[in-house]
Amino acid sequence: MLAVASIALEHGANENEAIAALLHDAPEDAGGEERLKDIRQLFGDVVADIVEGCTDTFATPKPAWKKRKEDYIAKIPSASSSIRFISASDKLHNARCILRDYCEIGEKIWPRFAGGEVGVLWYYRSLINAYGQGESFRRKGFEDLVAELNKVVTELERITTRAKCAPE
Repeated sequence: MLAVASIALEHGANENEAIAALLHDAPEDAGGEERLKDIRQLFGDVVADIVEGCTDTFATPKPAWKKRKEDYIAKIPSASSSIRFISASDKLHNARCILRDYCEIGEKIWPRFAGGEVGVLWYYRSLINAYGQGESFRRKGFEDLVAELNKVVTELERITTRAKCAPE
């Protein structure tokens, strides 16, 4: 979570966005809607709204992976600038981690993900396209953030394709 806040701050996050970046996974990972209520009480509506917008579901059990990701992607173009900004910061951090781990362990990485290789690459490419819609590109730092995410995802696509084409 510190890495996401660092990325957000590097690209121009304000104080509320930085706090939301630190807390963005808390409801999904530890407490659901109750945790979101705690965040709202402690840090206010602005931070809580960003955290809520970065959460793909509060449902228990969670819906199927593909449906959850499709729903999340669909809400990005109409989300607030702050939600899109913190979401993109989170996805950049995640994509960097996936790329690093792929370079270290190769194809063994994919069983970690419910969507597998195809699903992960589809999800990140779809998010990049969704981030390109709407008004957020007018925000200072957001275009660079998405460009960096695109660069990492493109590299991941390139090396995974190359690995499949390489002779054994």
